[in-house]
Amino acid sequence: MKDHAAQNVSFTDFNLNGFYSLGEWRPFLFIPFFLMFVLSITANSILTYLITSHKSLHSPMYVLICVMAILDLVYPVFFVPHMLFSFLFNWSGISLIGCLIQMFCIHFFGALQSTLLFWMALDRYFAICKPLHYQRYMEIPNFLKFVVVPVMRNGLLMIIMVSLAGKLSFCTNIIDHCLCEHMALVQLACGDISINNIIGLVSAFLIPTTDFVLIIISYVVIFASVFKSGKGNLKAINTCITHIIVMTISLISALIAFLSYRIRNNVSFSTRIFLSIMYLLFPCCFNPIIYGWRTKEIRQTFLKFIKNGKILPMNVK
Repeated sequence: MKDHAAQNVSFTDFNLNGFYSLGEWRPFLFIPFFLMFVLSITANSILTYLITSHKSLHSPMYVLICVMAILDLVYPVFFVPHMLFSFLFNWSGISLIGCLIQMFCIHFFGALQSTLLFWMALDRYFAICKPLHYQRYMEIPNFLKFVVVPVMRNGLLMIIMVSLAGKLSFCTNIIDHCLCEHMALVQLACGDISINNIIGLVSAFLIPTTDFVLIIISYVVIFASVFKSGKGNLKAINTCITHIIVMTISLISALIAFLSYRIRNNVSFSTRIFLSIMYLLFPCCFNPIIYGWRTKEIRQTFLKFIKNGKILPMNVK
């Protein structure tokens, strides 16, 4: 019956129907998500400004933190404003093209967040295990070798995934979500979606899972090097533990939300949607706090900025 419907109609305009089960309480969701959006924009803007305007923070590690802040600044813009307007004014409509563009941006930049954590792990590996050659490894031409392949991997997988989703015929136009996640759209298709499902699984396990494994390997080598040398490098260990905590929380949240579409479970639609939004938005809010405040040099620069109202040169021992 679905195949017959596919021959007659394929929707090209959709309604994002997330949290409609809340009824009259749904508009109140605007408040917490708006506050998280403002926190993300404010915290990441301040962190980006501090790093770019202070020369002592132009070392590779801080540049990577700055890149993460810029990514976290841009990422929510692709889906949060539309979601907030939907909560407040019930503007939930989106075209197929708009949905596919949003899908690509969400998944590509989400994959880039995972890959950026891998680059940060590489930075710590070179700094701790190869200190004499750190500057050479972290020169732009050399470091680009570690950048190009993961970015090409991410881009190629996302293009394939979104392209295949765009070729489907859709029997209904009600997306039970607040944003155009891959499976939220694909499950509306009339015909067979096994290829789309496989590509989605491949993307999940080739990007965040692979990055996670490589990061763990890097930190195992780092910890072994620190303990073997007998140095009490608490700063290095502290930084690595911070990275592992952030990465683990992000990966677990993403996989729970991802697999909830593919494994039969009793998770409600609202809970599934909430998990999906949180694994996208939560890191953008708290990465700048975690990486900014827990990094001594950035924290002291920020405190001077608050105290004096401007960035002053400083030497941190």
